[in-house]
Amino acid sequence: MTRLLLSIDVGGTLCQLEGPTLATILAKASPLRPDDARSVIRQQLYTRASIDAAVIAEVCDALQIPVSAFPTPTKSPPAQLLPGAGAALRTMRRHATIVTLSNASCLEADTDRLRTLLSPWVIEYFPSCRTGYAKPDPAAFHCVATACQSSPANMVHIGDDWDCDVIGARTAGITVIWVSNGRPVPQPERLDDVGLLVAADLTAASQHLTELATRR
Repeated sequence: MTRLLLSIDVGGTLCQLEGPTLATILAKASPLRPDDARSVIRQQLYTRASIDAAVIAEVCDALQIPVSAFPTPTKSPPAQLLPGAGAALRTMRRHATIVTLSNASCLEADTDRLRTLLSPWVIEYFPSCRTGYAKPDPAAFHCVATACQSSPANMVHIGDDWDCDVIGARTAGITVIWVSNGRPVPQPERLDDVGLLVAADLTAASQHLTELATRR
């Protein structure tokens, strides 16, 4: 039997970031609608393997903000595991090969820090600045499946962002477990989708994954 491939979002799902992210700072400075600003950031900033003055100017122009609003130097906010994350990962590791799949600029994708936090359970890290694709683009998920020599049918994704994680994963043909953190389901009609599971927290998500694995 082929082992499940599990991709997990980082910020808000596995880790809590202690401080504002670059996206939060830029979106707040932009006059665009928050969703539109985040879309610009995902498409034009998060997918870049490197960021120079020209990229910064391009992003700021798209966000309709002065270049001076782009914070420099940029440091990744310190990340800490959310309560229960270690125990949940330990359980999930019994049933799946675990990788991370996150939207992060190359200025903030602190892979070394993540390895320190997650190395007992996670084997590889796929920030968008590495893959060149940002969630909810289905290519972000397909890139991970290909890199891990797996397939969408054999993959499960866990995340807390409805648009990026749920809509992205389901569009890619991947089973998804949405971590609600107490929030209502934004689109209740989607609960009829057998490829969508809802978990209150990461512990509940690990239980869903165990059930998925044992039914295979």
